[in-house]
Amino acid sequence: MSRTRDIATILSKTDAANADNHALLNTSSGVDSAEVITLITANSSNLDSADMQTISSQVSGNRNLVINGAMNVAQRGTSLTGQGATSIFLLDRFRMNTNGASAGRYTITQTADGPSGFANCLKLECTTADTSIAAGERLFLEHPFEGQNLQKIAKGTSDAQSLTVSFYVKGNAAATYVAGLYDNDNNRQVSKQFAVTSSWNRITLTFPADTTGALGDDNALSMQLRFYLHAGSNYTSGTISETWIAADGTKTVGSGTTSFFDSTSRTFFITGVQLETGDVATPFEHEDYVITLNKCLRYFYRLRKTNAWGEFCTIRTYSADDGTGIIYFPQPMRAQPTLTIDKTVNSTNFAYDLNSISVAASDVNVTQIGIAAASSSGSAFVTGGGATIQTNGGSGAIDCSFDFAAEL
Repeated sequence: MSRTRDIATILSKTDAANADNHALLNTSSGVDSAEVITLITANSSNLDSADMQTISSQVSGNRNLVINGAMNVAQRGTSLTGQGATSIFLLDRFRMNTNGASAGRYTITQTADGPSGFANCLKLECTTADTSIAAGERLFLEHPFEGQNLQKIAKGTSDAQSLTVSFYVKGNAAATYVAGLYDNDNNRQVSKQFAVTSSWNRITLTFPADTTGALGDDNALSMQLRFYLHAGSNYTSGTISETWIAADGTKTVGSGTTSFFDSTSRTFFITGVQLETGDVATPFEHEDYVITLNKCLRYFYRLRKTNAWGEFCTIRTYSADDGTGIIYFPQPMRAQPTLTIDKTVNSTNFAYDLNSISVAASDVNVTQIGIAAASSSGSAFVTGGGATIQTNGGSGAIDCSFDFAAEL
């Protein structure tokens, strides 16, 4: 049987003489972790190991399982328009997931409009409405998790932990959407509805512990946090399940929810997304930008040049038209990444008349990638010499990106 605990419950077991200090744990006013730990340590004789684990999870740092919950990192850019046909990332770690069945379209942006304490949010604007909703249509915002980062929730064991998600939302008008967790390892789900108004509000939802289905202790996809914004009857015809069940699409969203695509005036804003163990939503765990960026670089790295003759890497030229080099990643990536170049490889965009840039498979791992370059000139390189893969400065400044992706 799982045990559900929170800080307030734990403190009820400590010395009553410290009752006045229990106000430190009022989550509406914030948690002073140093004072709380001092209080608990001084009165720990009645606390067991499970209590101490909860304290560590809810009071100490690194509580938030979500990466980039403050929506500050956006390596791919800050705006995409005409979206809805395919699933896409814009802000790091948050994917817009669609099966492409809807005619609805949206614009997604990183917007400098957040509640107090938040500089940025993710904003969606409906640009093409879809009021004839087919049964199979769906659109949700998701955050994927590696299994090895979720082991502390002990899912699938008798010590399984409950999970609390909190986030700030607003829209152009009142709306009802759904937030849920999907267990990819065991095909299980749980979800709850939440209300949106035209003002920023913090939503808190607690999902019960699940003693069924352990999560893999590896770097593969194990779970997703999902925000359902549009769904057909395949997802709304049943009664939403607020307890963990075997995957059943009809019980994912339930009735009475809003379709984001119901009008071109519809907007949705979200920031401050936090997922943590226990039944209490602690204050959002802010962290330095560089810390969040380094976490994001595990899944995506954009190497971008915006100047003339922008250099991507040095290569060894082993013939008059061919060379190879290495690009090192700033952080080890989750898995061997794929490479996408956003400009056509030709003499207009790249120096040395390059007509091919590809991955040298023998030199790829999570810390580096081998790059092979080929020229069409017949005499671009000196055999046994060196050169660089760079944009063509003769064409002026060229904005070019090498995108390395190891997303879940």
